[in-house]
Amino acid sequence: MPPLSTPFLSRRRAVLGALLLPPALAGCGSGPAVAQRGLLPDFADLAERVLPAVVNIAVSGEQSVQPPPEFRGTPFERYFRGRRERVQGAGSGFVIDPSGLVVTNNHVVGQAQRVMVGVQGGQELPARVIGGDELTDLALLRVESRTPLVAVGFGSSASLRIGQWVLAAGNPFGLGGSVTSGIVSARGRDIGAGPFDDFIQTDAAINPGNSGGPLFNMAGEVIGINTAIYSPSGASAGIGFATPSDLARPVIETLRREGRVERGWLGVSVQDLVAEDPRASRRAVLIAGVERSGPAGRGGLRVGDVVLAINGERTETSRGLIRSVAAVPPGQNVRLTVLRDGRTQEVTLQVGRRPPGPG
Repeated sequence: MPPLSTPFLSRRRAVLGALLLPPALAGCGSGPAVAQRGLLPDFADLAERVLPAVVNIAVSGEQSVQPPPEFRGTPFERYFRGRRERVQGAGSGFVIDPSGLVVTNNHVVGQAQRVMVGVQGGQELPARVIGGDELTDLALLRVESRTPLVAVGFGSSASLRIGQWVLAAGNPFGLGGSVTSGIVSARGRDIGAGPFDDFIQTDAAINPGNSGGPLFNMAGEVIGINTAIYSPSGASAGIGFATPSDLARPVIETLRREGRVERGWLGVSVQDLVAEDPRASRRAVLIAGVERSGPAGRGGLRVGDVVLAINGERTETSRGLIRSVAAVPPGQNVRLTVLRDGRTQEVTLQVGRRPPGPG
């Protein structure tokens, strides 16, 4: 099965190999494009307007060298202790405020010790990471510029329709200032990245280095942040995924205001449950595991409980339950309606603070 991957360029030498294109590609496809020119949109004005707000992001730092699996537990493992290697990478981003606020993917900046932002015209600016959110893979940076930067705004991803034209921009394979066009292939995609999966799928080419770059609608509004690709080779296969703007906007606003995103947590593992009777439409969430020291364990929730509602609102999927709890500020109470031993009852829990981690 082809792997899902984030289009993030982890090694600069990969860029050099990607630049060597066969000469025969130079004249490909010119005939049919002319015949169909009147039927296709022209992206030139749109690209000219939005590209000045798209930035390249270069990161560098060090990480511990891990021994190969076959060396672990052997005398050779000691040669790797304390060794560190330098890592470099590149991604994309976009300016949302002329004062120097830049949005990108959290996995682009990660634990980098140094982040540089390249703006249109070749200027490179050191960046400070204001904050990041692993669950939505978003990060907010700040750069200091002597002159106001060109910025773009968010549009509404909810208004997107399958088949609409979109424009992706970024730094694919280190080739800064690149744009590709395509259509919205699907909405609401769950690719197994986490409970906040709600991706826009597009066939606009998204490649390594495009991570964190914007996906524009034809009005020049950012309606997605390019995040992942589905490909057997690591390059674009026409299946790319972007975080929708309606999900990203409140996260970015929280990072701008507070520098971090705090989410509610119960300390349970859950799974979807469908009634055995095929005529029944009732769906619920089964509590499959409870951490004893977590909020659910302290509050009396049990393995085998079936959650029917949260604060009186029906919940039908484990993903929906996790997202509902995550939206509750830590320290507040939630009321779960559960089915236990054939009887319905209410369980009130004080929501805890979600620990760091992507899960």
